[in-house]
Amino acid sequence: MAYVLQIDFSMNGPFGDEMAAEFADLAKSINEEPGFLWKVWTENPETKEAGGIYLFESKETAAHYLEMHTKRLAGFGITDSNAKIFAVNLPLTAITKGPIQ
Repeated sequence: MAYVLQIDFSMNGPFGDEMAAEFADLAKSINEEPGFLWKVWTENPETKEAGGIYLFESKETAAHYLEMHTKRLAGFGITDSNAKIFAVNLPLTAITKGPIQ
């Protein structure tokens, strides 16, 4: 079974291409996390929010990443993050073309 980790938080920027350039090394490092499968980066410059939707192999690896990432965000001065972990319903996700095997 796969697990989704959903995180969002307030952020003053950067957004768009500037965000992509500044966070490229961070994005590459996320690929090395245990149990990590993929991430969709999210941003809303109008409401000054950012975050992501992550897919992990297990609930344990998602929880481990969330614990580490919460500490990393605090190091950036971000302490108001919202996070949830969900189990993925694989049969329904397959019907709706979700990128999960």
